[in-house]
Amino acid sequence: MSDNRNYSLVLIGVNHKTAEVEIREKLAMANSNPPALEVLSNLPHCKEVLFLSTCNRVEVLTTTDNPEAIKKAIKELWKKKGNLDDQILDKCLYIHEGEEAIRHLFRVASSLDSMVVGEPQILGQLKDAYRKASDAKTLGVVLNKLCHKAFSVAKKIRTETKIASHAVSISYAAVELAKKIFGELHGKRAMLIGAGEMAELAAQHLMANGIKKLIVANRTLSRAVDLAKSLGGTAISLEEIFDSLIDVDIVISSTGAPGIIIEKKDVARIMRPRRHQLLFFIDIAVPRDIDPAVNDIDNVYLFDIDDLKGVVELNKAEREKEALKAERMVEAEVIKFLSWMETLDVIPVIKKLQEKAEAVRQKELARSQKVLKDLTPKQKKAVEILTSSIVQKVLHDPIIYLRKESSNGSEDIHTILDITTRLFNLNGFDNNHMPIDNQNNQIHQGKNSCNNKKLKTK
Repeated sequence: MSDNRNYSLVLIGVNHKTAEVEIREKLAMANSNPPALEVLSNLPHCKEVLFLSTCNRVEVLTTTDNPEAIKKAIKELWKKKGNLDDQILDKCLYIHEGEEAIRHLFRVASSLDSMVVGEPQILGQLKDAYRKASDAKTLGVVLNKLCHKAFSVAKKIRTETKIASHAVSISYAAVELAKKIFGELHGKRAMLIGAGEMAELAAQHLMANGIKKLIVANRTLSRAVDLAKSLGGTAISLEEIFDSLIDVDIVISSTGAPGIIIEKKDVARIMRPRRHQLLFFIDIAVPRDIDPAVNDIDNVYLFDIDDLKGVVELNKAEREKEALKAERMVEAEVIKFLSWMETLDVIPVIKKLQEKAEAVRQKELARSQKVLKDLTPKQKKAVEILTSSIVQKVLHDPIIYLRKESSNGSEDIHTILDITTRLFNLNGFDNNHMPIDNQNNQIHQGKNSCNNKKLKTK
C-alpha cells in the first residue's frame, strides 16, 4: 500500500526582502516557452505544482515524493533560465517544507508577508495563480485543498481583524482624512493639483469612495487631460484653479512647484461665492503648495505631508497589532490543515471498505431477485433502504476508529491500515466491479507522459 506521507510539500521562492527586482524578473519565466507551469510540472518527482509570480515575489509550491530532488531540479531550472550562478541564487532563495510551507502560504495569502501588511492585491494574485494551475491541470487533492484553505484563512483574517482598515500610504491617508472631515465622500467634488504618482493614487482612492466630480489641474495640460480621461474627470490648467475652487469640496495638491501656489488671500476671496461651505485642503507637496495660513479661515481645513506621515506611522502601528492577531489565526489554521493531511492515508482504505461492502450488498440483492421480483415498488425500495442501512451500521464503528486513529497521529496507523486491508481482503477486491477512490488516484498516480505528470483535479 502506498504511503501518502511520502508525498511532501515543498515551497521554494524569492521575494522583495531576499532578492532585487532584477533577479525576481529573471526567475519569473514570463516569456518561457513552453509556459512555466508546463516546464515545472514535467520536472522529475513533481506531483502537483502551483506557480506564483508577482512584482514582489516568485514562488513554486509542489507536492513531491523526493524533496531534495525537486529542490535541486527547480534550482537548476532557475539557474539556467535566469543565467544566475549558484552563489547568487542560494543567497536569494528561501525554502519551506511541510508545516512551514503551509504556514508561509497562509501568511502570503493574508498579506502578512507583503511589503505593505494588509494590502489586498496579493490574494487576487494568488487566486489567479490557482486558476492558471487548475486550467493546466497541475493541481491535485493536496494543493487544491491547501489553496482553498489559504483563501478562506485570508478572508477570515480580513473579516475578523482590522489589518486592512488603517491607511499606510500617504495618498490613502489623505483620502481617509477627507472621509473623517466629511463623514462620507459620496457625491463630493474633488480637485487634484498636480498629476504625479501620488496624485493619481489619491484620485483612485477618491473615485473608489464615490466622489461626484473630479477636476485635474497640472502645469502640463496634456498630462492633466490624460489622467482626467483615465478617471472620468475634467482637465484644467493651473491658471484656472482659483475659479474652480468655488465648486469643489476637497483639494489634494502635489505639484513640483518651488513655492506656494495657493495663498491665504486666494482662498479667502472664494469663500463668499462658496457661501462658506466646508473646504478641505491636503498638501502632500514638498516644498508645500498651499499657504499654511489658510487654516485661519473659517470652514477651511489644511493638512500637510507631516500631518499625514503622523497618521501613517500611527496606522502602521495599529496594523502591526492586528497582524499579531492574524498570526495567531494562521497558526490555528496550520494545525487544522496538518490534521487533515494526517487523514490522507486512511481515505483510500475507508473508501475501498465502503465499496466492497456495497458490492457485496448489490450482489446478494441480485441473487435474491427471484424472491424479490413479486414485491411492489414500495416494498423493493424498503428492502434497498434496509440493506443499505445494515451495511452503513456495520461499517460505522470500524470507519470511526480508523479516522480517529489517523487524526490523532497514531504511530501504529500504518499497521492498523495494513491489518484492515488484509482482514477485509481489500487488495483482493475486484476493482472492475467498483472503481477505486478518485482521491487515491490523484494522490498516488501521476501520468508518465509529457502532460500526465499533472495530477487530476477531482
